[in-house]
Amino acid sequence: MNRRAFAGEGEARLVEKIREPASFNPELSLVAVQDEQVVGYVLFSDIIIQGREGDVPALALAPLAVSPEFQNQGIGSELVRRGLQECRRLGHKVAAVLGHPNYYTRFGFFPAIEKGISAPFPVPDEAFMVLELVPGALDGVTGTVIYPPAFNGV
Repeated sequence: MNRRAFAGEGEARLVEKIREPASFNPELSLVAVQDEQVVGYVLFSDIIIQGREGDVPALALAPLAVSPEFQNQGIGSELVRRGLQECRRLGHKVAAVLGHPNYYTRFGFFPAIEKGISAPFPVPDEAFMVLELVPGALDGVTGTVIYPPAFNGV
């Protein structure tokens, strides 16, 4: 499904690498099924915001994928909404995403730079976003997001 949605191997390999460590939480891996076929997928994985004040745990939303023939039907939006709800239920406080601002802002994500948080690689400020799953979770937090090794090379 990830290969079809992204027309390549990068995201499919990313998902496989994220699922390898013992720290992988299957409750943060959601699928959308239609007629017994997986048509969408979202994954949240552990990251940290590394700053002078210390490390702050967070989650990365990546990837979000919907099979091409099922896109523009609200499946991706529902996966994000349910995924964020699950993150909150499990007690997570912050999520980050690299993506289209017009899409992710509808879920409450905003440019990370507004809180003094940066990506570990060059990226447009408006495309690297964060979301406080708990209001005030980013108060006083600044630093750089550190992704796990699974993200290297993607």
